Amino acid sequence: MAETNTPLRPDLALIADHVAPGSRVLDIGCGDGTLMAALRDGKGVDARGMEIDPAKVAQCVSKGLSVIQGDANTDLAFYPDGSFDYAILSQTLQTTFRPDVMLDELLRVGRKAFVSFPNFAHWRVRMALMWRGRMPVTRHLTYSWYDTPNIHHLTIADFRDLLDRKGVKVERCWFVANGREVGAAVANWRAQNAVFQISR
Repeated sequence: MAETNTPLRPDLALIADHVAPGSRVLDIGCGDGTLMAALRDGKGVDARGMEIDPAKVAQCVSKGLSVIQGDANTDLAFYPDGSFDYAILSQTLQTTFRPDVMLDELLRVGRKAFVSFPNFAHWRVRMALMWRGRMPVTRHLTYSWYDTPNIHHLTIADFRDLLDRKGVKVERCWFVANGREVGAAVANWRAQNAVFQISR
């Protein structure tokens, strides 16, 4: 196995810490495979991936990872129910056509799921809208409004509400600002990113 020394983003590190050793994982929107390689090499996980960008698929394959090119909006339907112990969707939910349908698919193919996303209620985002009246561009939200892949701008409160309405159980959740965890009570305005472990 190829070793990886690439440091994980804070949300990916949290996910990696809580995936059980030896489990079967599907990383949807896996990018260059950094998380998959860390899980494979550090925990003996049977990690599979799906990625829409062919250049990133090639990067994954060059690391010896099992990744297919596919669109999560449509191609998860080809996986049987309960194929994986965990389905992972990191920093991708807000780019999907129907986040509510995507949650159903995650919890259909995986017994549990991890979802991480940028929190659009972070105080810097709020200030940019309030003081400048413009869509924010920050260190964590680097795209301008016209070229962003984010088509659904959700907050932590929005996500919790969606989970409640769908009857999805929150097993654990973490909130991150500047690489450090922040408390749940202040997360909706202080956290830049959120990570949820969910199940039916």
